[in-house]
Amino acid sequence: MRGAAGALVVCLTLMATSAGAVECRTDTFLGEIYTICEADPRDDDIRLFLEDDSGEIYGQFYAIDAALVSQGLELAFAMNAGMYHDDRAPVGHYVEDGQEKMRIITSAGPGNFGLLPNGVFCVRPGRADVIETSRFLADDPPCRDATQSGPMLVIDGALHPRFLKDGTSKYIRNGVGTSADGERVIFAISGAPVNFHTFGLLFRDHLQLPQALYFDGRISRLYAPDLGRSDLGFRLGPIVGITRPAR
Repeated sequence: MRGAAGALVVCLTLMATSAGAVECRTDTFLGEIYTICEADPRDDDIRLFLEDDSGEIYGQFYAIDAALVSQGLELAFAMNAGMYHDDRAPVGHYVEDGQEKMRIITSAGPGNFGLLPNGVFCVRPGRADVIETSRFLADDPPCRDATQSGPMLVIDGALHPRFLKDGTSKYIRNGVGTSADGERVIFAISGAPVNFHTFGLLFRDHLQLPQALYFDGRISRLYAPDLGRSDLGFRLGPIVGITRPAR
């Protein structure tokens, strides 16, 4: 009995260790390689990061990781999460830990952000959702963290109406998609330049998500230590990350 009880303790310990752990993998779709990181907001600590306690822009994944040390935490995953101005301030709506730092933007405009419809990635206790901007305004969800970006990649199972199958604008792109119940969140970044149409198909057809949002291109970067990946480059604005107890 003692041996069986010991085995049970070990089993439960392993289950507790694996619970809440974002899982990252490489995947192939339509001949293109992607890195896919899947999280469950019921277990995973999904947060947005912009400034440290002194008001300085984090800008880099390692700066966030260093700041988490005092909390006994570390980053398990991170990527850039929305467009920003030259001073790294968010272009659109931004909320961090319940504090709004930028209002919602509803107007069309130049660039990808203004290619309506755009949307908001909203994190609430126990769920996370990609919500098209006009619906977000109507529903007014109580987001603990939120970042607005654009364009939407997938809206209610349909690709953005402006995407062209043979579009020639290709970049390394990253974004996020969510399930209807808000319990499945998948972040993706392409390994090579792709157009919007192909990137949207990844979320809709391969990952089978009804809502997906584009974060950015060209500057797209990923932190996935379990894959040995920590992309470097120019300082970023908003960053989405998932924390875990420091190892």
